[in-house]
Amino acid sequence: MKDIDERLARLGTAVPEVLLPKTGTDLEAWAVVACDQFTQDREYWSRVEARAGTAPSTLQMIFPEVYLEDGDRPARIAAIRSAMESYLEDGTFAPSVRGLVYIERKTPLQPLRRGLIVAVDLERYRWQPEERPLVRATEGTVKERIPPRMEIRRGAPVESPHVLILIDDDERRLVEGIGSRARRGKPLYDTPLMLGAGSISGWLVDAEADLSYFADELERLADKAASRYGAAAGTDEEPFLYAVGDGNHSLATAKAVWDEYKAAHDAEPCLMAHPARWALVEIENIYDEGIEFEPIHRAIFGASLSEVEDALAALPGFAARTVPDDRKLAELVADGKADKMRFGLVSAESRVLIESDAKGLSTDALQPLLDRFVAEMAGRSIDYLHGEEETIRVGRGAGAVGILLPPVGKADLFSTVARSGPLPRKSFSMGEAIEKRFYLECRRLFG
Repeated sequence: MKDIDERLARLGTAVPEVLLPKTGTDLEAWAVVACDQFTQDREYWSRVEARAGTAPSTLQMIFPEVYLEDGDRPARIAAIRSAMESYLEDGTFAPSVRGLVYIERKTPLQPLRRGLIVAVDLERYRWQPEERPLVRATEGTVKERIPPRMEIRRGAPVESPHVLILIDDDERRLVEGIGSRARRGKPLYDTPLMLGAGSISGWLVDAEADLSYFADELERLADKAASRYGAAAGTDEEPFLYAVGDGNHSLATAKAVWDEYKAAHDAEPCLMAHPARWALVEIENIYDEGIEFEPIHRAIFGASLSEVEDALAALPGFAARTVPDDRKLAELVADGKADKMRFGLVSAESRVLIESDAKGLSTDALQPLLDRFVAEMAGRSIDYLHGEEETIRVGRGAGAVGILLPPVGKADLFSTVARSGPLPRKSFSMGEAIEKRFYLECRRLFG
């Protein structure tokens, strides 16, 4: 095993010590969707609270971002720490197991999506656009979003991931190969997910032969990445092995907390073996049929429909027309055969289709205009929403304008990021909100 650990460490990867709740726990109540989903839907999170009830739940260990600006942050963080410590001390968690976890997820929209829980080395990840590390951000990082999240992770005794990391494995040998081996055994868990989110099953991968296979395949992908995307000799550039598909700000937060801890404890022996150097993540193959890239829509608050439309008039070849209903607007925006870039504006008063001659990603053209518009006047703000229905619902509310974005392709993600660096922030989402990563596996972090 030492040889396998050393091979994996050279590729910024480790076999984690995984914490799961003890046998008999209501896993449907335990597992909760990523905290950065349904950020404009307090009713959803109220339903989560009702389903979890008094049962052990990861809900008690996370800070749903819908509540981030409520003014009770210190009390919420204290309650999160208390829950983590209680779960560690009162037997809520079973004894930890060392291994990877192979995952099969079913969603309302996809019959199967495969994943693999591993730990990645935060020393091999940087989000700055000019950097070319082993683990790379795929979208722009808003550094102002990191400090509030650091308050939650700093000193936390437990972590649970919602970070999804993509690999470029067109031969489908790593995750899929591990899966065929893991499924010969009994699942660690098999449970429905709350509020109609589908189901999830997981298998422990701890046999030396299986971990050796994992190391073999990871080395193969690293060699391919160096050949395909380049790792310039004499530079700090590494092979582009891992692309952060979801949860980039969470990984950036983990990196910031680790850098802070490292700076304060640089004289400690064995510092670089500290658990905070690593982050628990789920690896997925970008070629998995269960992964669909969805646009991340926008909502503007504190402005009228006409004001937002005027701001977007700066788009090249701008044209606008009203559309009779929500469904028709969504269909027109999503039409992949259109020869124009399209956006949809939704408000309580009307529906407007925007067309433009802009080229490239829709966020390249749109985001600078929205940033400028929001900055021009106090009281304006922007949020990022997952799903057409949620964006339409929010847009139809008072004081809001929803902005529907067109579909995003996934085929060229690695080559684009390797060539040009991260895409504009919030350019795509891996599936709809209900399909996001659910917190389930945990790992000891501090203390």
